[in-house]
Amino acid sequence: MLKNIITLAATALCFTLNVQSQTIQAQANRIITADLKNVKGELNRSYNFCVGAGRANEGLRADWQRQLRQAKRDCGFRYLRFHGLLSDDMGVYKEDKAGNSIYNWQYIDELFDYLLSIDVKPFVELGFMPDALASGKQTIFWWKGNITPPKDYAKWNNLIKHLVEHWGERYGKVEVAKWYFEVWNEPNLKNLFFSGDQSDYFKLYKETAKTIKEVSPTYRVGGPATAGNAWIPETINFCLETKTPIDFISTHDYGVKQGFLDATGTAGTVLNANKNIVPDDMAKSRQQIATSKMPKLELHYTEWSSSYTPSDPIHDSYHEAAYILNTIKRAGNVVNSLSYWTFTDIFEEAGPRMTPFHGGFGLMNYQDIKKPAYYAFQYLNKLGSKELANSDSSSIICADKNGNIQALFWDYTLDQPKDSVNNQVFYKRDIPAKAKPAVALKLKGLTAGKYKIDVYQTGYRVNDAYAVYLNMRSPSQLNRQQVAEIKQKTNGSPAASTVVTVTSSGLMEKMLPMRSNDVYFLSINKIK
Repeated sequence: MLKNIITLAATALCFTLNVQSQTIQAQANRIITADLKNVKGELNRSYNFCVGAGRANEGLRADWQRQLRQAKRDCGFRYLRFHGLLSDDMGVYKEDKAGNSIYNWQYIDELFDYLLSIDVKPFVELGFMPDALASGKQTIFWWKGNITPPKDYAKWNNLIKHLVEHWGERYGKVEVAKWYFEVWNEPNLKNLFFSGDQSDYFKLYKETAKTIKEVSPTYRVGGPATAGNAWIPETINFCLETKTPIDFISTHDYGVKQGFLDATGTAGTVLNANKNIVPDDMAKSRQQIATSKMPKLELHYTEWSSSYTPSDPIHDSYHEAAYILNTIKRAGNVVNSLSYWTFTDIFEEAGPRMTPFHGGFGLMNYQDIKKPAYYAFQYLNKLGSKELANSDSSSIICADKNGNIQALFWDYTLDQPKDSVNNQVFYKRDIPAKAKPAVALKLKGLTAGKYKIDVYQTGYRVNDAYAVYLNMRSPSQLNRQQVAEIKQKTNGSPAASTVVTVTSSGLMEKMLPMRSNDVYFLSINKIK
């Protein structure tokens, strides 16, 4: 017998509350059950430990800072990692005519002061090479990050020493001891991110790590920051054999199987047919550490996403939200952090981008428009501290100390391009979601009384900014009215709100329709 039915014409969403168990089981093939008395443990929040950004110099922009402040507030990110801290556009290092080193921290101070002012700590990537200290002229990206080792390790070590000492003086050693220092970025991609070979990187790592530890043994340093989960056993063995300090392993992973960097989007990328490839890789990396002679090293994925190119429309698609949640659900407990790449489309590896939706990495585009991916992290951040036991593979049910419940669940269906079509073609169009079995949520152990339920959703044409943009016929530039329209139609407000009464049985049951790659977040709050 149905007691409450709510129909939302705007989203074709309906859900039923307080339904008898036999009715729910008859209508839904997927049943999610949780009991407030059966607590799995503290919720692992490795998903918002850190987030990525393009390069340090972009962090001096007002729009970048505005977006980070909003992402911090909504998504709870605690650390930030980016390239180019030591590149020439940060004005860090020069030499006088006699070859003496000249240091300048003004741009770095401005950036780090801002990060700490909004309670975001730096996950410090040490790179690229200042031109005056570089052994060669090879660069990467539009902004020309120098990828060569230092020409003089004494001068490199002094640069690192003076910079790290400066941070200790400015912010205090207790604060800096909470940071992470990562040596370089993807050195295994020879002549792309690093001109040397593995032995050259290990020398750079050793010199840098020892210099940091000489400033303070409490400071944390690690690497190898490789692409594709590479060099983990080799790095551990090198540090053991040479007595080089290491506090954590870092590496990167993305869910595409062909194409390479492809900053312009012309070569094409294709999503891996294994939808769990990224969490599977993360588990393998954890196993490599666990079976090494340093099994307690932290594991930080300082970059990850569905695709490694900033010209991949899957980043803009509603599919990305479910992709994110599927990865986090499966990998969150095997890593210390998994840092999504990136929080913003203000990202200039290939130069300033020319259109408002260009497949950029970001959770938000240039105009502060939130993509479905943004809502995945926002919903995660709304979860309570206690995770409830739950056997469903695509949901997280939590409770807070006040007896309120948060239910996050989704469908992840891999819509993959065929071999003759790449992401840049397949996802750059309207892809309707497919009907899926309804989901029945069955909650036990609630205190009797009234509860307010707010239902949030993202998915196909629900908080789906790219779909609104397509409806506008994909203008090359957005005017103010168009930006306002997209934001209004994707503002993240509850799709439905209602008040229900839970009897002494402590049972609450409800059913929601599900489509491929839909994401729901239910906030269930006790009314005092």
